Amino acid sequence: MAWTTPQDLIEGALGGDRRALARIITRIEDGHQTAPELLATLFERGGHAYVIGLTGAPGAGKSTITDQLITLIRASGDEVAVLAVDPSSPFTGGAILGDRIRMQDHAGDAGVYIRSMGSRGHLGGIAAATPRVVSILDGAGFPFVIVETVGVGQAEVEIVENADTTVVVVNPGWGDSVQANKAGLLEIGDTFVINKADRPGVNDTMRDLRQMLELGGDRTWEPPVVPSVATSGEGIDEIWQAIKDHRKHLESSGELAVARRHRLELEFRRAMIDELTTRAEASAGRQALTALVDQVTLREIDPWTAARRFVAELAEENTRGH
Repeated sequence: MAWTTPQDLIEGALGGDRRALARIITRIEDGHQTAPELLATLFERGGHAYVIGLTGAPGAGKSTITDQLITLIRASGDEVAVLAVDPSSPFTGGAILGDRIRMQDHAGDAGVYIRSMGSRGHLGGIAAATPRVVSILDGAGFPFVIVETVGVGQAEVEIVENADTTVVVVNPGWGDSVQANKAGLLEIGDTFVINKADRPGVNDTMRDLRQMLELGGDRTWEPPVVPSVATSGEGIDEIWQAIKDHRKHLESSGELAVARRHRLELEFRRAMIDELTTRAEASAGRQALTALVDQVTLREIDPWTAARRFVAELAEENTRGH
């Protein structure tokens, strides 16, 4: 089908055309000129999807758990979208796409949409475009969106700013308490899964995790620790139940609305910074910016003072222009 306008794409995506949805997401990732219209239209239709984040070290079993959760969600009759953030090649920027390969059993299911995204060097375990793509999937009508992080271990706490429930996946013998606290995973986890629980050390890991969580201070929600063997499906029902219990807690306490408002505020601030940066660079011109960079490089001025002066001069120019 030929989509000639953004509205054609939107109508196609809302009608269940996965190719139209894929085209929209590609345009969002690439910053296409139609991206603002696509985002604005689908954002207005959103606000209903429940977003589940899966994070943890590489090889912990996140993709296998995601695959099993898809099966459970589909068994209940709901559709689900999966956003799997893969490592990007440092040479081409292309994603490895390993997660999508591991979920091929659902490729023929029209109620499942799986999208791999390259991290493109963005830290935090997700891609820079993740919040916008989640918004697109939400607006397209998916009641559940699963975001699986890239799996970098100690630097993927950003998922908490993009998910309603964050599931942290670890393995038996996972680190010590110092490493766990450094990772920040204790603070962001709403459910902890000890996957590959058929291996030695699972009881020690469970005990250590629970002790560390107890030392973390008072919480309105006590994160459960669930052992699982995802390859056989063991523990998956318990993981799904923990996610549903956390959602019920968030909804009944009012925390869900507060957290979503906070996430939208963060995204608004990021968008504002991007827009101001783009406009500032366009207004000043490349030559003026290069001159400032030269001064900073020669240490004639520090980066922070240079930025303040740059912004102040732009403000003065805008005032004179009006």
